[in-house]
Amino acid sequence: MTPIKKSSFDEAIIYLKILNSQTLLTADSFTTIRHLDKEKLVVKDEIKMAILHTRYATKVIDFSSDADYFATLSHDAREAKLFETKSRKNIASLDRHQGEVACVGIDPKDRYMFSCGDDGGTFGVDIQTKKLALTLPRHLDIVNDIAFSSDGDIAATASYDKNISLFSLSLMLPKGKLKQHSAPVIKVAFLDQEHLLSIDKKSKGFIWNISTLKVVGKLHEIHDDVTQIAIAHQNGFIFLGTKLGYILVYDLHTYKLISRRYIKFEHAVSALCFDEQTNQLIVATENGELLFYDIFANEDELAKLIKEKKYVQMLQEIEQNPLLKYTKASKAFDALWEKALSYAKEFLERNDKASALKVLDGFSAISAKRQFGQKLVQEYAEYDKFLMFVKNKKISLAYNLANMHPIYKETKVYKALEAQWEKSFALAKKYLLDAKMSSMAQEILMPYRGISEKTVMIQELVLNIHVYRRFRTSIAQQEFKLSFELVKQNPFLKEYPEYKALIQYSDSLYMKAQTLLSNGDTHSAVKIFRILLDFDDFKEEAREIISDIENQHKFFHAIEAQNIIAAYNLLDISPALQNTQDGKKLQAAWEEDFDKAYDYALQADAEMLKTTLQNYIKIRSKNADIADLFSLLHITQLKNAIHQHAEQKTVENGIKNYILYYGLNQEIRDFFLLFQAQYPESKLNIESQARGDIFRWRPSMIVNSIL
Repeated sequence: MTPIKKSSFDEAIIYLKILNSQTLLTADSFTTIRHLDKEKLVVKDEIKMAILHTRYATKVIDFSSDADYFATLSHDAREAKLFETKSRKNIASLDRHQGEVACVGIDPKDRYMFSCGDDGGTFGVDIQTKKLALTLPRHLDIVNDIAFSSDGDIAATASYDKNISLFSLSLMLPKGKLKQHSAPVIKVAFLDQEHLLSIDKKSKGFIWNISTLKVVGKLHEIHDDVTQIAIAHQNGFIFLGTKLGYILVYDLHTYKLISRRYIKFEHAVSALCFDEQTNQLIVATENGELLFYDIFANEDELAKLIKEKKYVQMLQEIEQNPLLKYTKASKAFDALWEKALSYAKEFLERNDKASALKVLDGFSAISAKRQFGQKLVQEYAEYDKFLMFVKNKKISLAYNLANMHPIYKETKVYKALEAQWEKSFALAKKYLLDAKMSSMAQEILMPYRGISEKTVMIQELVLNIHVYRRFRTSIAQQEFKLSFELVKQNPFLKEYPEYKALIQYSDSLYMKAQTLLSNGDTHSAVKIFRILLDFDDFKEEAREIISDIENQHKFFHAIEAQNIIAAYNLLDISPALQNTQDGKKLQAAWEEDFDKAYDYALQADAEMLKTTLQNYIKIRSKNADIADLFSLLHITQLKNAIHQHAEQKTVENGIKNYILYYGLNQEIRDFFLLFQAQYPESKLNIESQARGDIFRWRPSMIVNSIL
């Protein structure tokens, strides 16, 4: 592939963003931000921040949707910083990580700046208030990447702990964990609202359905470290940039590899994005180059070759640029071929071999098409015999010949045979239900007994007619649980019209229940959902909806009774309650109290911290956040003890107690370095101390002072 235009810069470009039809936003490893004219590649505006990023395999800079704000790491990577782009003013900073910041991100709705750390933590700062707004589920190791669904609802964090955490930003609740990788997860990217791509350190790529939390596809043959991902949504491609300078391209819908060496560079790919408006792939490399590629280059030439029937040259063009296979011109060629095949089959069905060969002759220059055409003609060599068997009602011989030549099954004659079989089989089922008419059923089915696949169905019908009768009775008596149990034990029942009618009935029940719900008639809706509990396709959803409705009633009763603990517990297990007015009030109250408590923890004020959190102590879902706050309180107490030159033994006891309560985490490791510098004569070995675990911390373990 040859670039249609390119430019070069002194530093590697590590961020690319299409702002509009005229402007490309870039940022380099020295955090020089440029607005480039997309057409001429001239600099329209430049901002120099002089923040050097020595590592940028992770996302060390990110911009808001309008580029009015950007997030980046500090010089020493100890802080995440939010800047107003035009004024270059640092409007917010976050230094809560025990260790370095690994990556940053801004959600698509420009609500939060996220800071992800080497300590496994992810914090969100509200861009408007500039205050800490939320904490995402903690990982056990470095957070390597963060990605957001296009509607800004779901945040996904990928970690060295081999897991991916999902978090709903609208509900402010964890959505689940994705566990399949056997190596640290390095990259994540949303393909659409429902699907997420993740790539690990072993270059394994998985596609996840984030609703079911299951792997639905894999990207094969990634033999290099992936540095960048770009999605061409309209055209349906996934582009991967690698450390060795390769661009790989996959089909977005089938996940199949299209090209492993679509483009090759001498240097690592440092940034990648796709311009949907111009169908251009924009690539930045580590040596400072910026290159633009038209992914459908030479489409006009391809169309011309097809028009002139120069199919060999056409294939050569597609070999040079495999994405041409996805163009209108290539699809037009495929349509021509399919049309020719259709005509050829019609001629062969009429025993006109010469006309069939003439139709296919135009494609004979393509070896694969020529061979396929020859094989097609050979397949129809016995078609006359097939027609004769059908005409003479030798059904068994006709079916056997069709099995030898599957192409016959596409013909009108064979389809008419199948229609007659289905009609005969349905009539036989009807007769078999009446003992007096069973002989007529045998007579109807007799012509099909020499046909293996039909014989199996006939035997199943005869042997299981009592099951069929029982199945029909269970439906008539509305014993749906029994109906589906019979289907599980006897899968052949799925072929009967009663089963299809049962499925249609369940669909109509579901629609009726949803209408009742939307009209506020939850009592009537619950009655229908209880019926749907017997239907496998709706069982789980019906159970969840019934539970949500019951929880909703319990929640409002708890609010009326001012039972705040019960209300919060229900709020945490029922996401639907989050959007209610009372639910929002409770969430807002918790967030306000959490901010106050955080400040008291930083001030080492244990009494005010406990007072602020007293309403939440018995709420199990708040344990993790409360544990974080008391961990912060106690680490602050230890730091204060050093600054106040407390006795060595007192501080040592505090360190032992901290490890016993919260484990040997990064916070205490960092503090221990300060302790050793202040008390060099200490013989304390933190590795040999009895360890707790912050994830097993409970409010019953609260102490005012860790010392």
